[in-house]
Amino acid sequence: MILRAILLMLVACGLAACASPARGVLAPVAAPSPDTAKVDILVATTRAPTTQNGVFFSGERGSDLSLANVVVSIPPNRQPGTIQWPRRLPGDPERSFVTTAVNPVEIGDIRTWYRSHAVSDRRVLIFVHGFNTRFEDSVFRFAQIVHDSRAEVTPVLFSWPSRGALLDYNYDRESTNFSRSELVYVIQQAVKSPDVSEITIVGHSMGSWPVMEALRDISMQNKRISPKITDVILASPDLDIDVFRKQLTDIGQERPHISIFVSANDRALRLSRLISGQVTRVGGVDLTDVAYKAQLEKATGITVYDLTQLRDGDSLNHTQFATSPEVVRLFGERLLRGQSLSDADPNASGNFGATAIEAGQTIGTVTGAALSAPIRIFESAVRR
Repeated sequence: MILRAILLMLVACGLAACASPARGVLAPVAAPSPDTAKVDILVATTRAPTTQNGVFFSGERGSDLSLANVVVSIPPNRQPGTIQWPRRLPGDPERSFVTTAVNPVEIGDIRTWYRSHAVSDRRVLIFVHGFNTRFEDSVFRFAQIVHDSRAEVTPVLFSWPSRGALLDYNYDRESTNFSRSELVYVIQQAVKSPDVSEITIVGHSMGSWPVMEALRDISMQNKRISPKITDVILASPDLDIDVFRKQLTDIGQERPHISIFVSANDRALRLSRLISGQVTRVGGVDLTDVAYKAQLEKATGITVYDLTQLRDGDSLNHTQFATSPEVVRLFGERLLRGQSLSDADPNASGNFGATAIEAGQTIGTVTGAALSAPIRIFESAVRR
C-alpha cells in the first residue's frame, strides 16, 4: 500500500514539476532588465555550503548557520502563483526567475541587514519551506510568494537541509529537528532588532514542525512569546494532529494568532499519513468531521481556511497558498496583516461553515479578489 502510494506520488510530482529542472540556476546574472521586479531576501540556512556553480547550498547538513543576501529578479507579464525556471543558463531575466546577487552575510551583521532593509512599518516575514525542496526551489518559491502577495515586508527565508527527493522523507524530517535551534536564533534576532516591529512566521508542509517547535522552545525558555510575533501561518502543515495539540499546550495561551490552510484533498499529506502510522496530519483534516471541529474549538486564537474545494493551484493540492492566484493575493492583503477572511464579511458569525464564501463572490471591498471556489472558514475562540 505504501509503495503504491509512493509510486503514485512520483508520477504526480513528475507531472507537477515538484523541483526545478536544472542545476546552477542561482548563478547571478550581471545586468537585470529595467522592467523586472526585485525581491531582496535574507537567507538563513543550516544546509552545507557547496562550491558547485550556481547552487551555493546542498541538501546535506552544515556544521553552522550560514547567512546570505539573495536578490531575485522576477520577469514581467507572468501569471501569479507560477515560477518561470530558466530553460538554459544563464537565465533570461525577461523570461525567467534569476538572481542578480548572492552575497554572504556575517552572523554579527544581521542587525545591520535589518536596518538597511527595513520597510516603512518594519514588518518582517519569516518563511520556512517544506519537504522535498532543494535550495534553489526554496529561494525562488519564497520570492514568488513575496512578489505575488504584494506584501510590504522584509523577507527572511529559513532553509533547512532537504535533499529534494521523495524517498528521503525521513532524512528531511530529521533535518527539521537538526535545524530547530538555529530557527530559534533567527526568530530571536528579529525580535531583538529595533528595526523590526512585527513578525509573521510562515511554515509550509514539513516546515511547520520546526516553526511550532521553535515557538515552543522560545515560550519555555522565556516564559512568553514576544508580542512582536503577531501571526503564525501554517500552510498544509505536515504535523501529527495529536502532537500539534500538545505543542499548543506547551506554548501556552499567550501566543500569536495561528492561521492554518487545510485541504482534505491534499495528496502529499495522504502519503505522509501512511508513512506516519495512519495519524491524521493537521493540513489534511476533513473539517466536515465533527471530531476535528471539536478539537479546534478547544484551541483559542486559531483560524482554519479549508481549501478543499479550490480547483486552481498545484495538482497535489499541497501548495495552493502559493500557487493559487486568488489565495496568494489574499495571503498578502489580509493574512499577513493578521486579518481573517471573515473580517471582511460583516455578516459572518464565526461558526464553522457559516462563513463559507460562494464561488465567484467578491471577498469584501478591501481585497477585491474573487474566488473560483468556496473557502470555508472556521474561527475558534477570540484572538490574542
